[in-house]
Amino acid sequence: MSRIGRQPIAIPSGVEVALGQDQTVTVKGPKGTLARRLHPDVRLVVEGAEVRVERASDEAFHRSLHGLTRTLVANMVEGVTKGYEKRLSLVGVGYRAAMKGKDLEIQVGFSHPVLVNAPEGIQFEAPNPTQLIVRGADKERVGQVAANIRSIRKPEPYKGKGIRYEDERVRKKAGKAAKRSEEHTS
Repeated sequence: MSRIGRQPIAIPSGVEVALGQDQTVTVKGPKGTLARRLHPDVRLVVEGAEVRVERASDEAFHRSLHGLTRTLVANMVEGVTKGYEKRLSLVGVGYRAAMKGKDLEIQVGFSHPVLVNAPEGIQFEAPNPTQLIVRGADKERVGQVAANIRSIRKPEPYKGKGIRYEDERVRKKAGKAAKRSEEHTS
């Protein structure tokens, strides 16, 4: 049996977990409401303040679905209670980010500033011009929006300039080597 899949998910107070038709699980909490359609071979059982995930059989495919479904539902519960965030930093001379209402304006060396619209359920914050924070209840969406922002100007390997995750390490390459002078001495 899946070690992750068989662990029950604790439901904190103020959070509702409901299983609707078409295998759709809805989780409501203080940070919002999330919904996801589950695979038909996986069942969700809500008992008191716990949710358990059960699978149809012991096949390899169902075992893999078991752990995945449990993790997805646990992430939904954590998202509506605590929320998720990704921190990005802008490295480079003149690289900066600023808020324009709910949207984000980024200047990263192009001839024009790049405007990033905040999708529904996502909030941006720019505590200082070279840092930005992406927050939301849906872990998948927060990660995707942060990846989209990073793709505007990925960190380059020679000087390390670009948009990177706060904990990301950029491996730098050596630049062009100067030609040896012994070739010209003969």
